[in-house]
Order: sequence, then structure tokens, then C-alpha cells
Amino acid sequence: MGVYEPREDSFLLQKFVKKFAKGYVLDMGTGSGILAEEAAQSKKVVKVFGVDINEEAIVHCIRNQKSKKIIFAKSNLFSLFRDYKPYRDIKFDLVIFNPPYLPSDDKAPDTALDGGNEGYELICRFLHESERWLRPNGKILLLFSSFTGKEKLDSFLGRNFWEFKELAREHIWFEDLTVYAVSRIPKENRVIQRKEEK
Repeated sequence: MGVYEPREDSFLLQKFVKKFAKGYVLDMGTGSGILAEEAAQSKKVVKVFGVDINEEAIVHCIRNQKSKKIIFAKSNLFSLFRDYKPYRDIKFDLVIFNPPYLPSDDKAPDTALDGGNEGYELICRFLHESERWLRPNGKILLLFSSFTGKEKLDSFLGRNFWEFKELAREHIWFEDLTVYAVSRIPKENRVIQRKEEK
């Protein structure tokens, strides 16, 4: 499977990590670990979890680990926090996700790139699961591509009470990369939103 080497998407997301990193941070799909290491450099950060479904990536991260603030572990999205009792009550102030965001390619399947049939399904699953482990004022830094299906992703976010703000957009080769800051709409405001939609 190999380790996902840092590329333009990793470096674009990296620009915003220190600005938002504080308290407990989760780097979902940590890959090479550069975003986890970036978060750990902030004095406002207590602990960083860098997780990945790829065991090879986790071994690589542990061998090259620079900060004692980081715990690298294997996890399929939030499975580590759901299944491992000591971590079940953890809530994160920031979740960083540079997901697989390209539509599935049956001819050359790659879990580091495959975001589902249309490219956004894995992101939607991640968002659906993330509410349980996100603090009420927590933020998600999310990167995706113009191949992901921005309109459908925006629609999913709106329907499921997520606020989102575009932080950056960068044209790379044949695609646009976008970074969103995503957060939950408070429950008291969801009622107002429903009324306005009616």
C-alpha cells in the first residue's frame, strides 16, 4: 500500500493547522504524519492523535516521530475511539482531514485516493461519525478536490447542520483544491434554520 507522501494537498492544508490547532487534535488519515507534527508544534496543543487505516503509514510515523505530544495508531476513521475503552470519552478541539477525495477507479484501486463512487461518500461518512468526538466549539479542517463533487458536499453539509467557510482554493495541474473550516451549527440554531427553510 505504501505511505502517502506529502503533496500539494498536504502542504495547502498545513498552512492552516497552527492557526486552528489547540487542546486535543486529531489528524485523520495521517499518512506521513506531517500535519500531526505541525499541530504538535503549537503551545496551545495538549495532545495529538495521528490515525490511519494503513498500518505501514503508522509504522513510518512512529519511526520518524519528533514530538512526544503525538500518539500514532491504526484506525478506520473513528474505530479506535469507538472500540478502545480508554479513548471513548475523548473530544477533539480540532480534527484535520485530508481524505481520499477522488471518485473510485476500478482499474487502479487505491485507498489513499478512493473517496467513493463519486468522490465525496467517504467524507460524508466521516462527517456523520465525527459529531460524537467533536467538542461543541470544535472545528474540522477539511480538504477536497474539484473532482469530489463540491455541490453535493455543500448540500450534505447544509442538510446535516454543518457550517462551513472556505479558507483557500488552489489550482494544481488539472484540479482545484479547496480547504474548508467546518463546525456544527448549535442545536438551538437548528430549529431557527428549519423554520427559515419552511
